[in-house]
Amino acid sequence: MSQQLPPSADWIGHPTVDAVFDVVRDTAAEVREALPERRAYVEGHNPSGEKVRAADEYADELFCERLLALDSVGSYASEERQSAREADDGGEYHLALDPLDGSSNLTSNNPMGTIVSVYDEPVPTGGDHLVAAAFVLYGPNTTMVVSDGDSVDEYLIEGAADEGDDGRKLLREDLTLPDDPTVYAFGGRRPDWTDGVTAAVEDLEADRLKLRYGGAFIADVMQVLTHGGVFAYPELTDSPEGKLRYCFECAPVGFVVEAAGGRASDGYGDLFGTDPDRLHARSPVYLGNEELVDRVEATLS
Repeated sequence: MSQQLPPSADWIGHPTVDAVFDVVRDTAAEVREALPERRAYVEGHNPSGEKVRAADEYADELFCERLLALDSVGSYASEERQSAREADDGGEYHLALDPLDGSSNLTSNNPMGTIVSVYDEPVPTGGDHLVAAAFVLYGPNTTMVVSDGDSVDEYLIEGAADEGDDGRKLLREDLTLPDDPTVYAFGGRRPDWTDGVTAAVEDLEADRLKLRYGGAFIADVMQVLTHGGVFAYPELTDSPEGKLRYCFECAPVGFVVEAAGGRASDGYGDLFGTDPDRLHARSPVYLGNEELVDRVEATLS
């Protein structure tokens, strides 16, 4: 017997932010359909020096065009752009997107996602200026996790909205991290980890946590939100800032994890105490059950 899903309501009950997430829902459905034909790399690199696929460019252009058309949006920034693009008529919110997180997984047909941050001032800025955040996961199903900072809800995205159907179903309301964590995921090559990071992982493995790492930030974090545990992309011996971008990845996903009852850290303190000095600034990040993140911090210090 199939599960009866509850009806959907507003995303977070804030009309102008809900309008942003409506656009994300509709656009994500189109991005998903377009992925099979846009697997190839294109010329050039993004501002972080990474190779770009046709799917990255397509998703970025589509989200940018549609989100900037909203009166409430003052600017749009993404991992694929050197600088933010400002709206003709400045709105009150400033968006920072990773349009296609984990696009390297396209060839191997593994999950990827879209990360959306809603700030109340232009980026770069600290995570304490986040108003809301969401991410879409293109897995066996397309799902969207949304948070206003107080709670987290997960939706099944069935397609773009049309008359009489808003294109989504509520899967989990007030999603919270399980009290009995079972998974961990640390990025980077083990030989490149610092001694502190290596010791932190050994401590986690002593608790028989299972490794779950698939190379897409959103997919790995969703494992932690579902099963409990900790995700990290830590500082490395040759890259003390780690890999993930603060405004586009670390801050918004940390915002979601903390609203789900977890904790977000840069390894030495509150992730939201960071004040990035450039749009594509990176930061180490540790997300998950509070007790586990606290243990990692204690080991690193």
